[in-house]
Amino acid sequence: MIRNTLRKLVGRRRPVVPLVPYDMFDEIRTFKDVDSAKRLERIYHVGQNKAWAGKDVLQGLVAKHGGIHLPEEKQQALSRVFAVILWGELAAWKVSAQLAVELTPLEAKLAATSQAHDEARHFYVMHDYLELLGYQPGELPPAARATLQGVLSADTLAKKLVGMQLMVEPIALTIFQLIRESRVEPVLMELLPYYERDEARHVALGINHLPAMLRGMGPLDAFELWAWQLKMFELEIAGMRELGPAFRVLGVSERDVLRLGMAKQLIAFRAMAREIGHEAVAIELFKRLYDFRIEFGWPEGGEDGDRLQRLLSAMLKVVDGVKPVDTTIEAA
Repeated sequence: MIRNTLRKLVGRRRPVVPLVPYDMFDEIRTFKDVDSAKRLERIYHVGQNKAWAGKDVLQGLVAKHGGIHLPEEKQQALSRVFAVILWGELAAWKVSAQLAVELTPLEAKLAATSQAHDEARHFYVMHDYLELLGYQPGELPPAARATLQGVLSADTLAKKLVGMQLMVEPIALTIFQLIRESRVEPVLMELLPYYERDEARHVALGINHLPAMLRGMGPLDAFELWAWQLKMFELEIAGMRELGPAFRVLGVSERDVLRLGMAKQLIAFRAMAREIGHEAVAIELFKRLYDFRIEFGWPEGGEDGDRLQRLLSAMLKVVDGVKPVDTTIEAA
């Protein structure tokens, strides 16, 4: 409240980005910064080498499997889940294009540019696939819509990096993995690994560039970032409630989506914390909170039973420490 009032009184303008950043090579870097820069530059070149022709790949898979053949109920469920992916890819395209313009270091610009190219391909290929399912583009459910809008309208580049690269992308990787493993539809099962390889590189942009942004952040801005991140976590939980029925039709457990998604996010956040030079206490706090929300909302054995009993059970599990799912965000 006080912060918002002060902003209205004095205004908060985003720094003016010079049309030509002549000083982009003047920054003094540590050895760790140089290593991160090399990894960011590699993202660009690997992205070039591994770019795939979206229309050719999709058409080839459709021809290989003789089209898409699913019961109406599963077609609708896939459409509901992957409509979120579709519009998420457009949001990621917009964010990465903005980052390519506004990030100053050359290597970070290259990585963001590579991501924008990938996201454009992801968007049109997913649109074409969903058309084969009979999907008619429309608005997303409230929580999913609010999540994407929250990232797109974030008022700092740090929030956009955290929201897209370290939160949304790991959840997308989770959905890709679990739907692929469900073997619900052959064309999609063979299409998704292309997405997974690309998205794994995109997470690396946040891991390798965000630490430099956080090191120059004051306490108030850091607190605001963590508060914003907490809001995004809650929207993810609400989004799972919205998509739960569709996941169940596809044979995927909401609990598995949340557990695996959290594990992938933790890998990304902890890798970023190591780049800063310490394990952030806030990451462990978020893990405990997320554990509680999952154990209370989606307990093992189902949601039947007394709410008080579920509450106590969730609290005990969080105190004892819930072991994360064994997973990775590495590119295949």
